[in-house]
Amino acid sequence: MTTTTKPAAPVAAAPARRLGPGALALRQGRLEITQFLRSRESVVFTMGFPIIMILIFASIFSGEIGGGVKFTQYFITGMIATGLMTVSFQNLGIWIPIERDRGVLKRYRGTPMPKWVWFAGKVIMVVAIGVAETALLLVVAVLLFALKLPDTVGKWLTFGWVAALGVTACTLCGIAISSLARTARSGSAVVTPVALVLQFISGVFFVFTELPSWMQQVAALFPLKWMCQGLRSVFLPESFGAQEPGGSFELGRVALVLGLWCVIGLALCLTTFRWTTRRDG
Repeated sequence: MTTTTKPAAPVAAAPARRLGPGALALRQGRLEITQFLRSRESVVFTMGFPIIMILIFASIFSGEIGGGVKFTQYFITGMIATGLMTVSFQNLGIWIPIERDRGVLKRYRGTPMPKWVWFAGKVIMVVAIGVAETALLLVVAVLLFALKLPDTVGKWLTFGWVAALGVTACTLCGIAISSLARTARSGSAVVTPVALVLQFISGVFFVFTELPSWMQQVAALFPLKWMCQGLRSVFLPESFGAQEPGGSFELGRVALVLGLWCVIGLALCLTTFRWTTRRDG
């Protein structure tokens, strides 16, 4: 007598675990950070440029600018601001056209992944690299040039909101200006001159009040000048505010202008961003 065994019932495959929106954004952010760190040129330029500049300028201009304030104490504010602008505005304005030209954005658009996740990944990368760069810059300035860090909670809070509003405005503007580049090679040609001009007229390399008045007025139209001014209120004595063009650090106006640029940058992103090159349609 033979016995028959029933075939084992097929085991149902475990359903794929779906990631929530937050997990998707974090995963995309981790991917963006990894890609950034794999690009040696980007790491050296983005992370190294502010540090190299402060080493050069602080070594050349070792005196005071008045009121017992060392040039290094003044110069660090511009270097933090320009470092945040570099990692956001300049970095995105150059790299997004490269991804667009290589068809990376076109492939992203064709996947089920929500489009906002790609943007969230860029934001996470900018914030992570910006924080690391700023921390490294402060450590170098403290160890080599005796930089005095903010000594009150209020100043650190000011540092936080100025940096947050500034990097948000610069990130949105960087995404927006990336649409002006027709090819991957033209991204740097479009963005770099704009970034350099803004640095020279916004009080990054020089004391802002020593610049020609017309240059100060032009700089006041853009966020970098207000980032520098807000950071000066953090690292410089309260009395130094009287030397500002407005007679004070004008933190209310700093918040207003940076917030306005966040709105302008978002509007430009929504109306100008392209997932494909113009030749692709």
